[in-house]
Amino acid sequence: MERRKFIKSNALGAITLGSTPLFPDLLHGGGKKDKAKSYEEYLRKSAVPKEELDIFLHENSWAQFDPEVGYILGNYMPHDGIDKSFTLSTVMNDGKRTNAVYRDKPCRINTYGDSFTHCHQVSDAETWQEYLAGHLGEPIHNFGMGGFGVYQAYRRLKRREKVDKDSKYVILYMWGDDYMRSVFRCRYATYYKHWNDYGGYMFHGNFWSNIEMDLQTGELVEKENRIAVKEDLYKMADPDFMYENLKDDLMVQLHLLSHDMVNSDVDVKGLKKLAHILERPEMDFSTPGKMMATATALKNKYAFEATKYILRHTDAFCKEQGKELLLIHFDPYGVFKSMVRGEPRYDQEVVDFIQSNGYRFFDMNTVHLEDFKNFKLTLDDYMGRYFNGHYTPAGNHFFAYALKDTLVDWLHPKPITYRQDDSKWIGFEGYLPKH
Repeated sequence: MERRKFIKSNALGAITLGSTPLFPDLLHGGGKKDKAKSYEEYLRKSAVPKEELDIFLHENSWAQFDPEVGYILGNYMPHDGIDKSFTLSTVMNDGKRTNAVYRDKPCRINTYGDSFTHCHQVSDAETWQEYLAGHLGEPIHNFGMGGFGVYQAYRRLKRREKVDKDSKYVILYMWGDDYMRSVFRCRYATYYKHWNDYGGYMFHGNFWSNIEMDLQTGELVEKENRIAVKEDLYKMADPDFMYENLKDDLMVQLHLLSHDMVNSDVDVKGLKKLAHILERPEMDFSTPGKMMATATALKNKYAFEATKYILRHTDAFCKEQGKELLLIHFDPYGVFKSMVRGEPRYDQEVVDFIQSNGYRFFDMNTVHLEDFKNFKLTLDDYMGRYFNGHYTPAGNHFFAYALKDTLVDWLHPKPITYRQDDSKWIGFEGYLPKH
């Protein structure tokens, strides 16, 4: 089995990565293509070196094991920030990212999603949640995590909101390929060839709860994590385990086929059945030349249908709990850039579904499109203002104030900084330190 390079931590408990940025959410199977190979061989080589699992399970690292959603944020200092800086990325006892602004006050806004929710590549005090908390005068909790799909964020949302009596407002944030991540049983198997775990300190993407199509019933079903016990994660070091548990994962196959990373012994019969269920009978797997386009189209359709299911259930759950839901979408690479070029967004089907169902929705892609028009910059230069892979601190600040009006209009009562009465002057309990 191939071994990724093991890199020791420095005195701060972080990995020295030079100037190489770490973008765990920007992996679409890109990079230098391997020669086409069998699906079985690819899966067997996805087995994780035991020493990397040792680090992930027993030392401070970017992520920590979770029995339901695979992993949540850990305590770490990735070397991935602006100007070659390290970023302080820490977690509180209840699993949210560390917050400091008005943290002693009750929190009525909880946020869930992927790395753009978690705010990867900035320190704890540089998240959009902290910027907004400072402006609105109340805390905003961050339960996002890099690498999550919509389904994993939904499962975390359900777990938290069942017990959180203070929160009334729930934000679910989605970006580019979150749709398909929901369906993977183990996202690690899709990107291990193009991602360096840095000895285990940046390991993530292990088995988690997911949603997938039952080919017998033609219905989407929710699946529990196949590795729900921490020490059982060592099973991922076994090539036989990886193969047996992923050989019939159709979304993994579609992802790899769409990037020309495998070319043989995939379950074409199962894929054709999936295409029939999704009413895509024109799918053609007959030749290698047609395989990539077919796999991409079917992958997207599968992911979109899963997302619709998740959003319906998220909306119903929030209503049952007496809570309000806001959906946010932003994809700077797969959607925003297409919009700048005047091309249709690839996920228009999901946007149409959201709008037709009347869900409260904030689309940051359109905000950036209008902002871009205000500059005489190339697209690359514009991206450099806000992004270092993910948002820089300046990007998070821009996002926070773009979202501000939507939140102020949504919240009742209004945040203390927007109340147009004298109640804010009654006292400063919760704002001034006690003596």
